Formats: sequence, structure tokens, C-alpha cells
Amino acid sequence: MLLLDTKQHIILEDERVMLRPLAPDDLQHLLSFALQEPDTWQYSLTSAGSEKAMQDYIHEAWQSRQSGTAYPFIVYDKIRQQYAGSTRYYDIQHHHLTTQLGYTWYGKAFRATGLNNHCKFLLLQYAFEHMHCMRVELRADARNARSIAAMKKIGAVPEGILRSNCTTASGRRDSIVLSILAEEWKSNIKNNLTQLCAL
Repeated sequence: MLLLDTKQHIILEDERVMLRPLAPDDLQHLLSFALQEPDTWQYSLTSAGSEKAMQDYIHEAWQSRQSGTAYPFIVYDKIRQQYAGSTRYYDIQHHHLTTQLGYTWYGKAFRATGLNNHCKFLLLQYAFEHMHCMRVELRADARNARSIAAMKKIGAVPEGILRSNCTTASGRRDSIVLSILAEEWKSNIKNNLTQLCAL
């Protein structure tokens, strides 16, 4: 079963946010974050903290979509009428009916505004109700308390720590693994996220 045809042009949106496919010419929309907000990349596996680094980041994301292993989005805040950051499905495993959701980052002005709740609702809804995933996995640097708290808030269940599993710009990192299962989405997480989006 094909979970997601990455050649499709997928747009996910509600009254607050629009997620559309990330494209090579989106550098113009994301460059300011690379140049002016270096703390954005503190816990990222791949830093996009310069014009060249952001260009490479977008190119790698776009190439992963072409190869069928990921589907990156650019995030547009409809309230502010500005591009806010990026997120993606990755490690799409058709046979196992699973995907990971991550590479998520937003500019400072968009954090703790509720935008992430809307993004996660749209992404999880599409994953479970259109892609028919049985499991969506999320990971983060084990030191990234803000990101971990956000994932737990929407109902993701911590599973454990992968010790020293990734190389970063500053060395090795431990990664926390969390997940949401299809039955959890149906039974309570969809409703909880709907309420969070309404706040």
C-alpha cells in the first residue's frame, strides 16, 4: 500500500495556517531565519544558519521528496500573512504503514502562538485519515525541553532514549522517541488537538 505519492502537490490548511510543498525557490521566504535567528538551529541535526546552509537545507529536503522518502512543507501563517518555518513527513515506510514527523522549526515570532497546534493537527489528520498510517513517530534532541513539551502536550507518548544516535554540528546527541498510534488519534488525540486549536 502506498501511503503517500510524493509527486502529488499536497496543500494542508485551515483558517490559521497553510502547509504547501517546500520548493527550491522558497529560499527567499526562509532566508531571514537563517541570517537573523541562529538559536533556531541549536538542536537541529542540520544547521541552516547561513544563506548557503539554508539553500543546502532546502535542496536536501526537496531531493528527499523526489526520492520518495520524505515530504517537506513550508509553513505559512495566515494571521500574520508571513512564512513561519518548515516541517515534513520523513522515513515514510509504506510496508509498515508508518512515518516520522519532524524537521519542524519556526521563527521566533511564531513560537508559542498556537501555530504549531494547527500544523500538527493537519499533519496528523492527513497521516492517519488519508495516508492510513498506523503509527506516527516523533523525535527530538533529548535536551530540547521546549520541543519535547510540545509533543507531549498534543498526546505523543514517550518511548525511550536513543543514546548517542545522531551526529550534530556540535558532536553527538541522544534522541528521545515519541509516538502516536492510529487508535490514540481516533480515541482522544484528535479531539484534544481540536480543542487546543480553538484556544
